Amino acid sequence: MKLSEIHATLREIRVSPVKTLGQNFLHDRNLAQWIVARAELTPDDYVVEVGPGLGALTEFALASGARVLAIEKDARLANFLRDRFPTDRLEIVHGDALEFDVRALFAQPRVKFIGNLPYNISSQLLLQFTEYPSPIALWLCMLQKEMARRLSAESRTADYGALTLLVQLHYRVEYLRTVPASVFLPAPEVDSAFVKLTPRAADELPEVDAERFKKLVRQGFSQRRKQLRKLLREDVPDWQTAAGAGEFASEARAEELSLNQWIQLVNLATPGPAIEAGQSGDERFVVVDSEDRVIGDAPRSTVHGDNLLHRAVHILLFNDAGELFLQKRSRRKDRHPGVWDSSAAGHVDAGEDYDDAAARELQEELGVTAALERVVKLPASSRTGREFIWLYRGRHNGPFELARSEIELGRFFPPQLVTDWVRARPADFAPGFIECWNALPGAPQAERPSGGR
Repeated sequence: MKLSEIHATLREIRVSPVKTLGQNFLHDRNLAQWIVARAELTPDDYVVEVGPGLGALTEFALASGARVLAIEKDARLANFLRDRFPTDRLEIVHGDALEFDVRALFAQPRVKFIGNLPYNISSQLLLQFTEYPSPIALWLCMLQKEMARRLSAESRTADYGALTLLVQLHYRVEYLRTVPASVFLPAPEVDSAFVKLTPRAADELPEVDAERFKKLVRQGFSQRRKQLRKLLREDVPDWQTAAGAGEFASEARAEELSLNQWIQLVNLATPGPAIEAGQSGDERFVVVDSEDRVIGDAPRSTVHGDNLLHRAVHILLFNDAGELFLQKRSRRKDRHPGVWDSSAAGHVDAGEDYDDAAARELQEELGVTAALERVVKLPASSRTGREFIWLYRGRHNGPFELARSEIELGRFFPPQLVTDWVRARPADFAPGFIECWNALPGAPQAERPSGGR
């Protein structure tokens, strides 16, 4: 829209820009088109737009053929957008973006995020929509220039801080361009900037416990001018060894450590065990015949290497709200690293039966006990990795003590979302879990990739 059109439209729908809602309307069409072009949208994309306003970006996003979900807090603007863009490819959500359940986006095959974020809640919105692991593949955000500089900052600069590290741990941040205040109505008091965020490759950085990372980084920047060794003395008792290993001065302050040095420091910190290596090939599994009768046992490496028939258990834990707990497998797993799986799962060891294995795996992987009931037995096939599987279900609200050698993280998800997610992104899951989810009474069938646990 031209500036004159924006004035006329705001009068017509009786909207006076509200500062507390961050209502600054973009009137530079060339800039709007440039912004959306950076997203490289196609008809296969699902776009989430926060704060669409009068649709400056929405117009060009829809022109690409993509589907758009626009979240608008002002009911008058939401109604205007419905009238302006009468297409079934646009869904308007009238509500607060801070209350939006980002998990729902896992049900879409490919998601991109664009938005002119309100300055007063931009950091909260950004942390909400980038919480790892995120279903979003690309972010293009208009932010206050100061915030954009903080996100893209490098160590040993004034803008470098806890927010920088928390975002850059999982995402690459690119400062695209500064945007003058004059392109908005009304003009804000400061300039803006556009940043682009893209997820890092799984093996781009060393593995680290993200929760411990967040805790220590925030603690380290809590008193910016104080030396880290004083702020983290309880977590890193042998500071000289840590400084030597990380190749930073023992008197260093938080802003002097690079992202990689922070990761190394967190991995050396206490409390909590260091990240352990993946499975050992010395474990011995029960080996069975085609009727699931025990015929012996063999090392893990032999069972997998020779495709021997063997046994496994999968456990699905639901909380009191009926949500399913899923684990994201460690990248160190020898099969299907980094994908989502059952709440707990594992092989039946030599000398065990299925029930013993289920109780052990629950304790080893999640650090809890629970009453488990057998649900269904799955036959061995290529889809289960040559495993006979007994599926168990139980109830537990957490918290859990995740085995770091097995699990990167875990989350609860509504069952219907899990079904939609499996259909939209089957590669996100271990094939054995998909078989179990399909076999669970009441769960709709989903696509079945090949392979086993």
